[in-house]
Amino acid sequence: MKCPFCGHTEDRVVDSRVGREGEFIRRRRECLKCHRRYTTYEYIEDVLPHVVKRDGRREPFDRQKLRGSILKACEKRSVGVQAVDDVVVDIEAQLHERAEKEVSSEELGRVVMEHLQRLDPVAYVRFASVYRQFKDIGQFVEEVKGLQKDDKTKLVPAKPRPLAKTK
Repeated sequence: MKCPFCGHTEDRVVDSRVGREGEFIRRRRECLKCHRRYTTYEYIEDVLPHVVKRDGRREPFDRQKLRGSILKACEKRSVGVQAVDDVVVDIEAQLHERAEKEVSSEELGRVVMEHLQRLDPVAYVRFASVYRQFKDIGQFVEEVKGLQKDDKTKLVPAKPRPLAKTK
């Protein structure tokens, strides 16, 4: 650690404390050259993959953007905010398990649709209509028919497939 006062790189830790709910460690340090004290904080680096958009752009995964799109699909439905947050946490956990540094927006959208299909069929169709970019009413009707067919063949709700792990 570099002393903010003199720039010396050697110090000693005087005190360490765990911060709110273990999210960080606060350390009081003393510079071995100028003997002044300063505070540092250690956080776990939260590394999530970048999302590769259809046009090739890459942007950092944005939890709030994902949450907002799911909330929009569930608007005016009897889906609680906690259920939406649970879906976001589950998807985020799947992203943490991946070794890859990138995920395509198509793959991420597919995972969201699988969760929404179990959560609320109307929210699923709303999300699918944007995600799959329906061009006409026929595509919309086909999606609903597929959903109805799936509903009749399901005895036990399937757990969403994890994000694919590529090498």
